[in-house]
Amino acid sequence: MRDFAIAPSAPTPLTGGLADSVFARAAETPALPVLARRAHPDSQAWETVTAVEFRDEVVDLARGLIASGISPGRRVAVMARTRYEWTVLSYALWAVGAEVVPIYPTSSRDQVEWILRDAACVAVVVEDEQGVMTVGSVCATLPHLRHVWQLDAGALRDLAARGAFIPPAAVDAMRRIVPPDSTAVVAYTSGTTGRAMGCALSHRGLAAPCDTLLAGWGHTAAPPGEQGAVLAFLPFSHVYGLMIQGMCVRGGVLMGHEPDLSEPVLLAALRSFRPTYLYAVPSLFEKIYKTFLRRSRESGRGALFERAAQTARDYAVAQERQRLGRGPGPGFDLRLRHALYERIVYRRLRAALGGRVRRATSGGSPLSRELSLFFEGIGIFVHDGYGLTETSGGVTMQPLGREKSGTVGQALPGTEIRIADDGEILVRGPAVFQGYVNDVRATRAALRGGWLATGDLGHLDDEGYLTITGRKKDVIITSGGKSVSPAALEQRLRMHPLIHQAVVVGDNRPCVGALITLDPDFLAHWRAALAWQTDGSGREAREENALREEVARAVAAANSAVSRSESIRVFRVLPEPFDVANGLLTPSMKLRRDEVVRRYALEIDAMYRARSRSGPRDSAEEPSSWDEPDISDNVFR
Repeated sequence: MRDFAIAPSAPTPLTGGLADSVFARAAETPALPVLARRAHPDSQAWETVTAVEFRDEVVDLARGLIASGISPGRRVAVMARTRYEWTVLSYALWAVGAEVVPIYPTSSRDQVEWILRDAACVAVVVEDEQGVMTVGSVCATLPHLRHVWQLDAGALRDLAARGAFIPPAAVDAMRRIVPPDSTAVVAYTSGTTGRAMGCALSHRGLAAPCDTLLAGWGHTAAPPGEQGAVLAFLPFSHVYGLMIQGMCVRGGVLMGHEPDLSEPVLLAALRSFRPTYLYAVPSLFEKIYKTFLRRSRESGRGALFERAAQTARDYAVAQERQRLGRGPGPGFDLRLRHALYERIVYRRLRAALGGRVRRATSGGSPLSRELSLFFEGIGIFVHDGYGLTETSGGVTMQPLGREKSGTVGQALPGTEIRIADDGEILVRGPAVFQGYVNDVRATRAALRGGWLATGDLGHLDDEGYLTITGRKKDVIITSGGKSVSPAALEQRLRMHPLIHQAVVVGDNRPCVGALITLDPDFLAHWRAALAWQTDGSGREAREENALREEVARAVAAANSAVSRSESIRVFRVLPEPFDVANGLLTPSMKLRRDEVVRRYALEIDAMYRARSRSGPRDSAEEPSSWDEPDISDNVFR
């Protein structure tokens, strides 16, 4: 082992169940607004729910669960998007000692069947008629399943009515006997390869990162004297979403829900809800940046935006050097330029996100340093953190006043991180999971002497900052024996506005290649702008040539950050994106790399054959003739 780091002590651990915080908040500050929901689905007006109203809803629903036979240790699946009912339901289930099994609503029939059967769920809550049909098609194979409740059909209202004869004291009695080390959630991994496995997460484990983050960083959620507000739109079916929910409920932060992640709907919700803190994933921050860039170009202000963006990054770099004790901070000229762009650009960008966001957290995968610096420079400091399902969410966070872009920060208090000799990140702490349900062998393989083998690769610097370099199973080994971690290359490729997604390939190939998809919105804008520069004769051919050249420049820019042997030498632009619907993304938006390689095996073979015709035939070499990316005619399909 090497690069050993130990963080200071954690806050006081949990002594009961997760539902206790709902009752404690109602007793301490009954009139505090804790949740917000729309008056009706199409409205942009939000109405708040106080702490005591939230508690009463939880109690009424818990009474209905008791009347339906839901008892401690029983598992209930929730297959719905991020919405108000999800929060009420989860805390009602925890109040009676039941275990929540989140299922992505986009899951296939086989995935739903596997999770419900493996977890032995006695009930499942679905969102709509489609969910009812999916569960109904597999009911015959699920001997433990007793109830299917549909949210859109008023299931929570009906459950509350069913439990009217149960005294509220019964809920209180059951809540008080829920031990902190009992299982609260069985969260199934996304399953990028093979069957998804259920991670058993305890009440104590789920509370630990929430309480630690609230203790050290909670005051940054809003300006002094104001209540923090968070718009929850990430899936509660993922542990990151559950951690956001837990921090809001435990910290008294006002939480709204937005189930629709489409760009216009989400931006409208941000403007109307006006959060003070933003939780998102890198792909969303990338999308926000590209939307800013595209709209500025459409309005004829693209050059202004790009100058402002570069100034923002330069300003953030100078600030970072100053807070790390490595420089004097922004100079006079830089401060002057930044102040100018603050008046004419930056405040408008912040207004597009509601106008009150000053800090944010990115999780799920590493955020690029370039993007982190951009947001810091426009006045929204994005903390990049690290965690995974098996750690109940958070493992690291940026230390306040010592933030370092391009890293995921330092270990949370109470958490330890080691880097194994092969570069794998090992974690030990209160949030580490209890094990995989029904899979002792996998649990023993993951937990080694109390340390969780994360499967992620990274390194710790001299100050304990962790940098994620990729996944062990994603490392590519070329036929020349060169090991390449694809994450950094893919991240840099996605920073180009035209590139939507990228998958780096090259296992047992003579060089590294890439499969690329294009951003449809930016592509339409790019084609429209190019049309003004060409006439109708031969325009299509000139557009395709220009597009090849533009993508080749993006590849060359990505290659500038790596060694020659690690750089992309061939690429192919694909006609459709990788998404959940075509099975190439997990519901948590992670690439199913093995499936991508399998699905596009013919295209990958053709990509390498096309280039090899003009280079040496020995595939065991890294031929010098492959120094430039392939932009041959067959690169676009």
